[in-house]
Amino acid sequence: VPAGRAALRPCSTRVAPEGINKPVVDRIIRVDHAGEFGANRIYAGQMAVLGRSSVGPIIQQMWNQEKDHLKKFNELMVAYRVRPTVLLPFWNVAGFVLGAGSALLGKKGAMACTVAVEESISDHYNNQIRTLMEEDPEKYKELLQVIKQFRDDEREHHDIGLEHDAEATPAYSVLKTAIQLGCKAAIFLSERI
Repeated sequence: VPAGRAALRPCSTRVAPEGINKPVVDRIIRVDHAGEFGANRIYAGQMAVLGRSSVGPIIQQMWNQEKDHLKKFNELMVAYRVRPTVLLPFWNVAGFVLGAGSALLGKKGAMACTVAVEESISDHYNNQIRTLMEEDPEKYKELLQVIKQFRDDEREHHDIGLEHDAEATPAYSVLKTAIQLGCKAAIFLSERI
C-alpha cells in the first residue's frame, strides 16, 4: 500500500436491498449473529465434556448446523454493514461455561440446556418473522428465508433434546427457566449494545 493510502478491505459484492428499515434489520442481524455465536460456544462446551460419550455425535451434528448458521450471519453482517454486538467476548465465555456446565450434569443436562436454548431461539425467530412480514415480506424475502430455515433447524434441535431425555434432568423446570431467562437477557442486550 502506497504511503498515505488506506488498505482496501475485502467486502461483499452483495448490496443490501433499497428501502429497507435499516435499524430493524441491523438489530435483527446483530442479535441473530450473537445468538448463533453463543450457540456455537454452548455446543463447544458440551463437546469438551461429552464429545467422547454416546451423545457426542448428536451434539456434533447440531453444532455443525450452528456453525453453518454463524457463517451465514457473518456474511449478512458484511452485506448489510451491521456491526456486531460489543458483548461477543462475554458471550464467548458465557456460552462455553453454559455448555460445559450443563454437560457436567450428564447427557440429560446437556439436552435440557439444548431444549431451553433452542425453544427460546425459535420463539425469538418467530417474532422476527412476524416483524419482517408486517414491514414488507417481498423486501425482506432473503432474510425471511434464512430466519425461517434456521428457526426450523432450532426446532429440530429442541426435539432432539426432548428425544434424548432432557425432561428427565433433575430440577428440569428450574434449569430450563433459568437458562431461558438468561437467553431473554442476552437477546435484549445484544439487540441494543
